[in-house]
Amino acid sequence: MALEERTGDPDLWSDPQNAQDLLQQLSALKADIAPALDLVSRSEDLAGMMEMAEAEQDTSMQQDFEAELHELQQAIDKLETATLLSGEYDSANAILSINAGAGGTESCDWASMLLRMYLRWAEEKRYKVEILDEQPGDVAGIKSATVTISGKNIYGLLRGEAGVHRLVRISPFDANKRRHTSFAAVDVVPEVEAAQEVEINPDDIRLDTFRSSGAGGQNVQKNETAVRITHMPSGLIVTCQNERSLAQNKAVALKVLQARLFELEQRKRLEEIDAQRGVVRPNEWGSQIRNYVFQPYQMVKDLRSGAETGNIQAVMDGDIDSFIESYLRWKRNVGGSAASNDQVTSAG
Repeated sequence: MALEERTGDPDLWSDPQNAQDLLQQLSALKADIAPALDLVSRSEDLAGMMEMAEAEQDTSMQQDFEAELHELQQAIDKLETATLLSGEYDSANAILSINAGAGGTESCDWASMLLRMYLRWAEEKRYKVEILDEQPGDVAGIKSATVTISGKNIYGLLRGEAGVHRLVRISPFDANKRRHTSFAAVDVVPEVEAAQEVEINPDDIRLDTFRSSGAGGQNVQKNETAVRITHMPSGLIVTCQNERSLAQNKAVALKVLQARLFELEQRKRLEEIDAQRGVVRPNEWGSQIRNYVFQPYQMVKDLRSGAETGNIQAVMDGDIDSFIESYLRWKRNVGGSAASNDQVTSAG
């Protein structure tokens, strides 16, 4: 490997910074290649096992072979998913927001169900989650929530979740047991250092404070430590109330606002490039992306990739990997840029 040969250069450390960058680049490349090399080795071992099982007509060895084959296929699928995460910010952490749509208690309850789904998904993967803001509904559920999810390739995995999610079920809040349709919007933006470069004019924002309605102890409840920042030129609104002080909540809210403004600027830039090239993309801003039907039948279906399942309870318990992976494959096949589908959505 050319990089490895360069590390043997006796003059390499005459420029310590360049040497360090080279070693980091080499380490990253080896980390990328290692999983593929491991799969090659495992497939070769599996081929040998198959030959032995067939030659000896060993039933137990045949069972071991099938189990190993299943694990190998899962590893291949996981590696394929990783290769689809090639966007500039796919490796970043994600800031995920959920907003209940029109519909009062029904939509608020649906928003809380979606929040639980993503939290269970992150918990299962052992990703770090921090709830920045959670606004409870008047009767049940939540009006909105914002969380950061930290881990490897989180934004790349979750960016396809941005959009409107539709629920159809018999309402537990309807005494007549009628079927209701509810909507909630999911917004996903990357938490990247580049967002810190976004300059926010103090004259462009309005800062409101209020008492926190979330956890945080008596000090938070008695004082106006929660903040709401309105960016007047864009109309973006960010709230944060889960930190213990006004200064902390303001700092976190500004960080989220910077990330959203950065994402908005990236989207505008892509639209300008497409306009110059004459490329016409479907309007995905706030579009409905997935249906969750509880009655009269059970089905979760993604309207872009076509992925679907009848095990709706598993999905609501956080089993959404099949939808994440099918979206990534769909996005690759349609040939759209990874960033063109990143959205800042809201449910009216």
